[in-house]
Amino acid sequence: MTQIIEALSDISHQYDAMFVDLWGCLHNGVTAYPEAVEALRAYRKQGGVVVLVTNSPRGRAEVYKQFEGFGIPDDCFDNIASSGDSARAAMFEGAVGRKVYFIGTEAELPFFEPMKLIENPVEVERVALEEAEGIVCTGLFDAKADPAEMRPQFLLAKQKGLKLLCANPDVVVDRGDHREWCAGALAALYSEMGGESLYFGKPHPPIYDLARRRLAEVAPDLSDPTILAIGDGVRTDIQGAQGEDIDSLFVTGGLAAEETRTDRQPHEKALLDFLEKEGVGATYSIGFLR
Repeated sequence: MTQIIEALSDISHQYDAMFVDLWGCLHNGVTAYPEAVEALRAYRKQGGVVVLVTNSPRGRAEVYKQFEGFGIPDDCFDNIASSGDSARAAMFEGAVGRKVYFIGTEAELPFFEPMKLIENPVEVERVALEEAEGIVCTGLFDAKADPAEMRPQFLLAKQKGLKLLCANPDVVVDRGDHREWCAGALAALYSEMGGESLYFGKPHPPIYDLARRRLAEVAPDLSDPTILAIGDGVRTDIQGAQGEDIDSLFVTGGLAAEETRTDRQPHEKALLDFLEKEGVGATYSIGFLR
């Protein structure tokens, strides 16, 4: 049974640190949510540590570059852990070979820039699918296109036995009022077709290992910290928290706003029905992060 709370401050004193999702919690892909910013500021003022944990396929530096445009100030967080960094590390360690077929946009090409964290990295080369040893997917070529359009390429990839490295496990995301497909949609399609997809973002363990290391960078004196995970994705943020055995706060006004009948707060029965249907349990729930 989840507990619906009115504000983050109702429970924040119980936690040393928070792993906070970005898209749908702190911003909507266009602009920051002022109440969410203020809630995290207040938490940090009382001594809490905020690590932004995102399924963005971009590295930490590239994620940070977007903040000015969104209006996210530096004083509402301490560090960033991204699915992109987890996936990049695996790529440079040779998870999908040296020659890779890239699925994504030009804006995501920094994914292939060198990582200082990896010793003796594999020299990765982008090639045509026919020459590839593996696939790197940061997103669709066009986020509004039908993922099923990739079936012909995926059939060839499966026949070649290629693994697909998925830099963003999210299936969809809301950019303002518009819903867009993410890399997770293509990874799911490839798996359904019999291919092998490798995941590094939420709800999978690699990103939580990275988040804990990023937490230790800014709060080295915290030993065995109590952590709250906050997010609007039941299959990513909340399921991931369950897997890590940490408490979670489900922001219902994001991806599941319709299912939970969220206005300012979720409708209790709709929320409980939704969580039961999804087979996921959230420690707490709130309409919007505030």
